[in-house]
Amino acid sequence: MSLRTIQVTDEIYDYLLRVSLRESPVLRRLRARTARLKNANMQISPEQGQFMALLVELIGARRALEVGTFTGYSALWVAAALPADGTLLCCDVSREWTDIARGFWREAGVEGKIELRLAPAQKTLAEVLAGGGAGTFDFAFIDADKEGYDAYYEATLQLLRRGGLVAFDNALGDGELIDPRPDDTHAQALDALNRKVLADERVTSSLVPIGDGLLLARKR
Repeated sequence: MSLRTIQVTDEIYDYLLRVSLRESPVLRRLRARTARLKNANMQISPEQGQFMALLVELIGARRALEVGTFTGYSALWVAAALPADGTLLCCDVSREWTDIARGFWREAGVEGKIELRLAPAQKTLAEVLAGGGAGTFDFAFIDADKEGYDAYYEATLQLLRRGGLVAFDNALGDGELIDPRPDDTHAQALDALNRKVLADERVTSSLVPIGDGLLLARKR
């Protein structure tokens, strides 16, 4: 037993990956490809991807949403966990990064499940809502501009069905939330969302210390 989450040392982390990670060859290659980019730290950790895939399976998700796709690693985990007739709507603004994603999605055989929209995510979400998308999504993953997290949260709550789940990446802000600088708008936005979700009676929630923190909120 333990009264608090243990500190994950490098040795414990290596053990965790050895005994628990089932990462497909395509996922490994995509992770290695992304590691060569200067923005590689924008990619989620492999154990977080696997955890999200498990969540998708646990809630029986058929329709999923992602805001902030980058090179498609998290999307590949989610799409692979969806049933054959499942769909994933990905929102991003970078053709350069998502062109990498498309190649690996194709190789993994999940490209047919994924719709990619290259436009500001708030615009895309508003269009989906206007098109009758409210209450039609089962799962959402948000990993984009932190200042936009509050707007994405409100839009996603409308898009999710009752019992649907939204996950926010970087909820621990790389440790910067403890004493954020006055000019650190990223940390301030993350802290504000964490506190908002905790007090929000529309959801049940938990902040899971995996990766850089994964904030989970289930719509009541």
